Amino acid sequence: MKKSIKKTVLVLSVIVITSVIAMSFIPESKNSKQDGKEWIVPETAKKMKNPTQATAEDIKAGKALFAQHCKSCHGATGKGDGPKAGELDTPSGDFTSKEFQAQTEGSIFYKTKEGRVDMPSFKKKISEDEDIWLMVDYIRTLAVK
Repeated sequence: MKKSIKKTVLVLSVIVITSVIAMSFIPESKNSKQDGKEWIVPETAKKMKNPTQATAEDIKAGKALFAQHCKSCHGATGKGDGPKAGELDTPSGDFTSKEFQAQTEGSIFYKTKEGRVDMPSFKKKISEDEDIWLMVDYIRTLAVK
């Protein structure tokens, strides 16, 4: 009887270990906690202050970076109507909306840098934080008045 129990434990252990290994190769589900409607931004990120001055020169630089990195999904005017927007599983967002513009600059910076689901992380593509802040400056100009 002891051999039977040991064999059962061994078989169950192999099944559990195999399952854990197999699960590590399955891509993260689009229904993960980060795919919900609310994008959780840490409080420390929300409170971050933009170190740039949003001068005309800064906004021009931010617009150029936006055109290079964001326009294909978010559109030329930030309404979420870029040529790639239709290919996404999640809405690309309307940067002109009051709801979007009500976010802190730190929140916009965090979301741009970190990304989630269809929104890529720009940690590696835009290695200088100042460049992301310049895009935040430009994105602020997209608000509907």
